Amino acid sequence: MLTIGITGNIACGKSTVDAMLRTMGATEVLDADRVVHDLLRADPDVREALQRAFGSEVFAADGSVDRTKLGTIVFADPHALQALEGILHPAVRQAIRGRLAAMPEDALVVVDAVKLLEGELAALVDQVWWVTARVDQQIDRLTTGRGLSREAALARLHAQPSLEQFRDRVQVVIDNSGQLAHTRMQVEIALNDLLASRGQREARGRNGDQ
Repeated sequence: MLTIGITGNIACGKSTVDAMLRTMGATEVLDADRVVHDLLRADPDVREALQRAFGSEVFAADGSVDRTKLGTIVFADPHALQALEGILHPAVRQAIRGRLAAMPEDALVVVDAVKLLEGELAALVDQVWWVTARVDQQIDRLTTGRGLSREAALARLHAQPSLEQFRDRVQVVIDNSGQLAHTRMQVEIALNDLLASRGQREARGRNGDQ
């Protein structure tokens, strides 16, 4: 199985790269944010931990987790963000590890996670790709596409790490600031290079067995 980790900061276009990889043969895209949605909705241990850490104010009247309110709290307080990550990261990692274990041996799997390099998820992938975009594009996507205020958008951007912090652990940088055709070209090149590298390693392994 071949696994590609897609990361980068919020609103840079990771889902765009995911979709491109699907059209290029990816078997599955495991989106950590969707896993979080499922955990917040249905995992009793996660919900109980949220109640203890943040109180009932982060729950809506229907019992669902109010992600907007929770986001407002944690992106304004580094300690609160650390507490939330301490609750979610182990649960997300366990869920994704289980999904990977169920994949066929010849699968090409994408693991999309903003916090890929800040926990242990990176250990589950063969290569890390970081997707970038200009800050003005990120702000526009957060305010226009997701309905956040400019202040809330900036708070989320400021709470996230920079590429420079993890540059030595990132194998590919995809610049999603321009036209989609340019993004797709970068994705195709990176995928072809990865597949070629895997093929060469497998050939060397077979030759070594002979």
